[in-house]
Amino acid sequence: MTQAFVAIGANLGDAVASVRIAMAQLDMIPRTRVTARSSLYRTAPFEASGPDFINAVVAVDTGLAPEAFLDALQRLEKHAGRERPFHHAPRTLDLDLLCHGDTVLTSPRLTLPHPRMGERAFVLMPLAEIAPDRVAPEELAAVAGQSITRI
Repeated sequence: MTQAFVAIGANLGDAVASVRIAMAQLDMIPRTRVTARSSLYRTAPFEASGPDFINAVVAVDTGLAPEAFLDALQRLEKHAGRERPFHHAPRTLDLDLLCHGDTVLTSPRLTLPHPRMGERAFVLMPLAEIAPDRVAPEELAAVAGQSITRI
């Protein structure tokens, strides 16, 4: 089993319910078990438009390879009605694989660790809540000006 972290976000429909449902559905992915869930956070869209986002981070242990786990995440997004009409479009559900063990990977489909996670308070704050050893104080300081509220 490999420890992985998934960022969850939604800003269309009942975003709070969408994030909570996604947290439960992650536990139903074959060979995957949720081991920690952050609080929910409200954030203004970052490099995007639309209503505020509800965000969280979940830790899982998974027996799936990174690409297979990404496939499972994208199936959950599709089931939740995720559409991709343009880059950074508002979304019913967004699941980002932040890291998968110590895997370092760059492919057309997947980059690990996630290349922009250190720039986003909506990732770092909930990640620090459930895995404080994964987030350096200087990373949190760098995103301190971004609007984020624990709910």
